[in-house]
Amino acid sequence: MHKPSLPTPSDAAPLAPETMPGFSRRRLLSSALLGVLAAPVLAGCASGDPLAQQAKAGDNKNYIAGDGSVTEYAAAERKPPVAVTGEQYDGTVVNSGDWAGKVIVLNFWYAAGAPCRLEAPRLEALWNEFKPQNVLFYGLNVRDEEAAVAFERTFGITYPSMQDKNGGILLAMTQYVPPQAVPSTLVLDKQGRVAARILGLADQSILKSLITGAVAGG
Repeated sequence: MHKPSLPTPSDAAPLAPETMPGFSRRRLLSSALLGVLAAPVLAGCASGDPLAQQAKAGDNKNYIAGDGSVTEYAAAERKPPVAVTGEQYDGTVVNSGDWAGKVIVLNFWYAAGAPCRLEAPRLEALWNEFKPQNVLFYGLNVRDEEAAVAFERTFGITYPSMQDKNGGILLAMTQYVPPQAVPSTLVLDKQGRVAARILGLADQSILKSLITGAVAGG
């Protein structure tokens, strides 16, 4: 079996016109971009999101590294609440219908990704910091099975992850915002809407700021 090549941080490049290197925050207010984000799932897979195309194909190869770019979505322009279900590695079923009133952090990852390894302790630290504020963290593992459990044990990850090896959750998320890279991190507001996205390795201070804003109702 062909072993998929894994990108490294040095391979990272901007992947979408709305992203900018480093800590760039852009409000998606233009009608053209809103038209793209409003496209149906399969149209989005076909035209604008190579990662979603791979999820649709189900071939689990050549996942794309992001550059750490940040996009915030204006509250008035956010898509409807995210509707997903998944299963944690312990068999627990997760349903987004139970997230009402809580800020949610979703992190797409896989064990062999160098950026995923770098950001794991950052995510764990933020999870512990925001847990008292009723913020929930979920990993969405796009490739692994046994390796995912070993990864969580090695890096001391205590927040749960859902298995998405078949790409179903990743594909469903294109209705709301294209993830476009692994790792990617999404912050959902208390209404379950995508409030912010980080493509690639998440900077801890920036992610903290995004979560803080969502908790405050921003």
